[in-house]
Amino acid sequence: MKILIIRFSSIGDIVLTTPVVRCLRQQLGAEVHYLTKKSFRAVLEANPYIERLITIEKEVTEVVPLLKKERYDYIIDLHHNLRSWRVKRALGVKSYHFDKINAAKWLIVNLKINRLPPVHIVDRYLATIQALGVSNDGQGLDYFIPNADALPVGGTAFQEIFPQALVASPFTAFVIGAAHATKRLPTDKIISICRKIQQPIILLGGPEDAPVGADIAAAAGAHVLNACGQLRLNQSADMVRQAAQVITHDTGLMHVAAAFRKKIISVWGNTIPEFGMYPYYPSGVNYSTVLEVNGLSCRPCSKIGHSRCPKGHFRCMREIEETVFEQL
Repeated sequence: MKILIIRFSSIGDIVLTTPVVRCLRQQLGAEVHYLTKKSFRAVLEANPYIERLITIEKEVTEVVPLLKKERYDYIIDLHHNLRSWRVKRALGVKSYHFDKINAAKWLIVNLKINRLPPVHIVDRYLATIQALGVSNDGQGLDYFIPNADALPVGGTAFQEIFPQALVASPFTAFVIGAAHATKRLPTDKIISICRKIQQPIILLGGPEDAPVGADIAAAAGAHVLNACGQLRLNQSADMVRQAAQVITHDTGLMHVAAAFRKKIISVWGNTIPEFGMYPYYPSGVNYSTVLEVNGLSCRPCSKIGHSRCPKGHFRCMREIEETVFEQL
């Protein structure tokens, strides 16, 4: 059996599909191919359950001839948008797609009527393949780091990147980035939190987060190392893997941390865990602490995020309780 999985983006969403990949391979013995964007190739390139990773720059027309030659038995559409529909139409084979619950999300965002199902998105992904006789194996998420991106803290390769770093284990990984401003703590709030933590801290984020990371490290103390923009994705994932605990916003590295069964303190602003995207662990495991400001009439204000607080007060992040960080 040969199966094509489609999920074009982004980091966290792709990590959340990994139980589907694993279960199809292990329970059906299927040959699993995966179609995604080239910019997210690193998330899956070392996954041993994927036989072939196929990527596009922008349009699916780039790979449709190649896909037709593969003669897939099934398509598992875990993106369910116009682009994935074009793939399914071009290939003309049996396909399954997951429920995006967009109507329920619209109701909670716009009318504050909660009709969200109490089901994690991973379980909604897995429900997509139940018709094939596949069930949840309870093993949680997967993330595999290529050997070339292994970066032991304190090792030679690490010191070449951060020659002045004094980081040693145990340390805390603090993921300060997020795709939208309303999903990120204000800089002064992050500084305050870092000052409360006694052990070393490594700040993680992309190049766009580097200036803020530098400000945080300068203000919070010598125990804080700004690694934002200095590491490749899988090197950042390796920092998460080695950390004693991970502080993170609702973003991709949160799900990477869950794949490594890390203790996670997740901070939620305009989005809510009820959307079904909170840390997902193996059955019987829960190392998650969720920090959010409940009772705000304006929250959630978006299912994704905004460039600034629509109300101007940003209470969903400003009022996050900090006492939990004093115990780290």
